[in-house]
Amino acid sequence: MKTVQTSNAPAAIGPYSQGIIVNNMFYSSGQIPLTAEGTMVSGDVKEQTHQVFKNLNAVLEEAGASLDTVVKATVFIKNMDEFSVINEVYGEYFSSHKPARSTVEVARLPKDALVEIEVIALVK
Repeated sequence: MKTVQTSNAPAAIGPYSQGIIVNNMFYSSGQIPLTAEGTMVSGDVKEQTHQVFKNLNAVLEEAGASLDTVVKATVFIKNMDEFSVINEVYGEYFSSHKPARSTVEVARLPKDALVEIEVIALVK
């Protein structure tokens, strides 16, 4: 196992890593809309989802993977009524490549984020 850590995404806010590589597969921790400096992005769910993808791109790159090698994504959202907005942003990042995905509404996310996404990707 190899731990993935980059300063281009927010540091873990608990006893976990940004991600782990096992047998050429990368497993990310959930990314919320924190900047690399650890500041929560203010604004609506659209802005927050873009920040989550910025963080995912950073940890994927550090792992030697990319959005094009994601095989599974799990999306956690605070309000299912915002699914269409999140889905629109999600589609900007996964336009031609469409990994498997689960989306669930949750009661609360860390730091009161509106969205959190984790991915599993093949390391190139």
